Amino acid sequence: MHWRKCMASEQKILTTHAGSLPRPKRLTKLYADRVAGQQIDEEFLSQEAHEATKWVISQQKNAGIDIPNNGEQGREAFFLYIQRRIKGFGGKGKRKPWGDLLDFPDFAHFSQTNFAAKTMVSNREPPVAQEKITYVAPEENIAEINTFKKILKGTWPECNHAFMTAPSPGMLAAAMHNRAYPTHGEYLDALGEAVAVEYEAAVNNGLILQIDAPDLAMERHLTFADRPLSDFLEFAEGVISRINIAIRNLPRERIRLHVCWGNYEGPHHLDVPLKEVLPIITEANVGGFMFPFANPRHQHEIEVLKKIPLKPEQYLITGVIDTLTNFIEHPEVIAQRLERAAEAVGDPKKIQAGTDCGFDTAAGMGRVTQDIVWAKLKAMRDGADLASRRLF
Repeated sequence: MHWRKCMASEQKILTTHAGSLPRPKRLTKLYADRVAGQQIDEEFLSQEAHEATKWVISQQKNAGIDIPNNGEQGREAFFLYIQRRIKGFGGKGKRKPWGDLLDFPDFAHFSQTNFAAKTMVSNREPPVAQEKITYVAPEENIAEINTFKKILKGTWPECNHAFMTAPSPGMLAAAMHNRAYPTHGEYLDALGEAVAVEYEAAVNNGLILQIDAPDLAMERHLTFADRPLSDFLEFAEGVISRINIAIRNLPRERIRLHVCWGNYEGPHHLDVPLKEVLPIITEANVGGFMFPFANPRHQHEIEVLKKIPLKPEQYLITGVIDTLTNFIEHPEVIAQRLERAAEAVGDPKKIQAGTDCGFDTAAGMGRVTQDIVWAKLKAMRDGADLASRRLF
């Protein structure tokens, strides 16, 4: 099946987003309590997640989103949830600090102080691989998919496409450190095999798969901050190789890859340039790519796609909404960003409008208030309509 039959419109630019959406405060507290080691009522948590999923689907519908998801309401964070489905993780690790924050200690202190009083889930001390890993809870994954599909069908039957997220093996390897395998390569192999269960389940159940791979850019100024660029590029090549193995039996037009430099407000002056990593990223055997082009550090890099183009059958989800500011983008700004994207890839039918990243990648971590999130998504719809009238 050609990618346009699934992912493009001949009349308008489709809108979507990166996956995580605000969680209700009560649900956030349940996740935060569980991560902190407190006993919670798992059945009550499941009920709250179910109600939150209904709520977040209706919000996407009202905002005019064309390709929605479940807002990750059933997960405490975009990759931490995997520890409950894969056996072998335990204990507590510690992520390296972001390299750019080390250069600006005043801002680092300011940022930490702002978050100190928040009820939230931190992804800075994830578990580690203590023994060989095995995916052991496919029923939990299927239950999440079925819940989403059932609610979507009941409340939004006219919705033609929807997506489900799952982390890349590189994200898991970078965050959840290896204590069980002789080599990093073997660990990546095992993670790729494990998470492939979720990749296949999403596509085989009629959903678009979004692979979340911030590791393909962010880890340059985190895990690889004190190492040569060549080491990071080698890591990225290894991740793309494992992704391609994991999705080898899936139709590429049903898969999109999300790459970013970290969903946090900060200097980002050490971010690896897109031109350095794009040749590696585009080797992923996927139909679409999502990049953040709304934030002030990477807006200009849309031009890179003119010199390093996507493959003819690939499309671009253009980040036109900054998920870290409470400014509501003007529809004209969004339209201009989409027009630049259309020029860069050479075909307005090969672009979609999206967000730079998720709005709540770990429960409670979001910087944008719920009411403004929905207003931003509505502005994206308005801007996409404006650009559509010009481009089509």
